[in-house]
Amino acid sequence: PPAMSRRVVRQSKFRHVFGQPVKADQMYEDIRVSKVTCDSSFCAVNPKFVAIIVESGGGGAFIVLPLAKTGRVDKNHPLVTGHTAPVLDIDWCPHNDNVIASASEDTTVMVWQIPDYVPVRNITEPVVTLEGHSKRVSIISWHPTARNVLLSAGCDNLVILWNVGTGEMLLALDDMHTDLIYNVGWNRNGSLLVTTCKDKKVRVIDPRKQQIIAEKTKPHDGTRPIRAIFVADGKIFTTGFSRMSERQLGLWDLNNFEEPIALQEMDTSNGVLLPFYDADSSIVYLCGKGDSSIRYFEITDEAPYVHYLNTYSSKEPQRGMGFMPKRGLDVSKCEIARFFKLHERKCEPIVMTVPRKSDLFQDDLYPDTPGPEPALEADEWLSGKDAEPILISLRDGYVPIKNRELKVVKKNILDSKPPPGPRRSHSTCDSDYSQPALEEVLEEIRALKETVQAQEKRISDLENKLCQFTNGTD
Repeated sequence: PPAMSRRVVRQSKFRHVFGQPVKADQMYEDIRVSKVTCDSSFCAVNPKFVAIIVESGGGGAFIVLPLAKTGRVDKNHPLVTGHTAPVLDIDWCPHNDNVIASASEDTTVMVWQIPDYVPVRNITEPVVTLEGHSKRVSIISWHPTARNVLLSAGCDNLVILWNVGTGEMLLALDDMHTDLIYNVGWNRNGSLLVTTCKDKKVRVIDPRKQQIIAEKTKPHDGTRPIRAIFVADGKIFTTGFSRMSERQLGLWDLNNFEEPIALQEMDTSNGVLLPFYDADSSIVYLCGKGDSSIRYFEITDEAPYVHYLNTYSSKEPQRGMGFMPKRGLDVSKCEIARFFKLHERKCEPIVMTVPRKSDLFQDDLYPDTPGPEPALEADEWLSGKDAEPILISLRDGYVPIKNRELKVVKKNILDSKPPPGPRRSHSTCDSDYSQPALEEVLEEIRALKETVQAQEKRISDLENKLCQFTNGTD
C-alpha cells in the first residue's frame, strides 16, 4: 500500500559512520589523569597538541604532548604548572595552535604559550594571568571568531569576557545567574552565548548588550545538571534528565522556547552527557562521563529532527574527552571526527569514519571549515561587529602554521590617569598617583641593571675559564 512507502529508510551519508580506537601503540600511556570531580572534559586537542589535566601535588597542572608523541609518556615529561590549586578546565585558542588557556580552583585564568619543541623543564610562567573571579573558575571558552577574546565562568556565578591581548576584562555578566553555572557555549559567529545553570534555566545571552534575550525554565524536569550548545540555524541542543532520572536530549528553537522541537529519552544512567557538535556534518556526539560509549545523532530539518545514527561502545568508561577541530582530521581516510578518550592512566584516540571506496577527496564530507585566522579583532567585536568564521578548504589536508607568539601589551599604568575627583584640576599632574607607580618602575629598572651586570660578569668569568681550559689542552 502507498502508505507504507513513507517508511523508506532515511537517506543520509552519515548512517554508516563508525568509530574505532587506534592501535595500541598510537595511544598516550602512563598519564595520571586528574581525579577532580568536575564535569569538564579534562582534555583539549588541536592539530598540533593534546593537553590533559593531570594529578599534581600541591598545585594544579596539565600536560601537553605533541600529537605525534604517542606511546609511553616519560615520567619526567614537563608539565604546565603555574596554578596554586587544581586546574578545572583547559581550552586551546582556535586562532593560535600554540596558545592554551586554563581555569583553576585558585580563582585565576592563565594563558600559556606552548613551544613547538618539547621544553626541558616545566612551563611555569603564563603569558598572562587574568584575575577577576572571587571563587574557583570551572569553565573557559575562546570566542570562535574574534582574536584574543576569552570567556570564563566561575563558582561566583559570574561570566567574564577578557581581552587576552591586553590582559583586560572587557565585560562582566553578573546578576544573570542565581546559582552555579553548569556550562557556557558560543554560537557560530560568537554574537550570543547559551548557558545552563543549577537554577534549572537555560539562558540565551547577548554578552555585549548584557541582556538575556531568551530563557527556558526546566527544559528537562530532573534535578541533575543540564548542558546546552548552539547547533545550526540558532537552534539549541540540550542534554539533561527526566523526573524519573532517565537521560534526555532536547532540541529547541530560540524564537519559541516553550515547546521542544524534539525531546527524546535515552537510558537510565547518572553520568552527565557532554555534547560535541560538528557543524559541517550536523552531527552531535554525546559522551557521558563515566560511560563507556559515544552515541551520535544527526540533526536535520525533517521530523523527528534528531535522528539516532549509532553508538560506539567499548569496555572501559571515559574519565573525560577531547574533540579534534575539523582541520586536525585525516581527510584521506574519510575521518569526520576524532575523540581523545581519557582513562585513569592513558588517553585513547577514537576515530570516526565514513566508509568510502574511492581514494579521492570527498567534498560532500568536507565542506569548507573554520580555519585558524580570526575574522575580527577584540575591539571590533566589543564595539558590536559580528563576523562568520573564515573558512578554509581541506582538499589538500591542513598543515599547521609554525609557532606564533601571543603578544600581550598591558596598558601602561602611567597612561591611565585616575578619574578627576573633587578639588582636582585637569591640568595638574596627579602626583599622588604616578609617584609610587614611577618609583616602582625605576626600582624595576635598577634591579634589571644589576641583573644584567651580574650576568655580564659571570659570562666574562666563564669565557676566561674556557680560554684557560682550551689553551691548557693545546
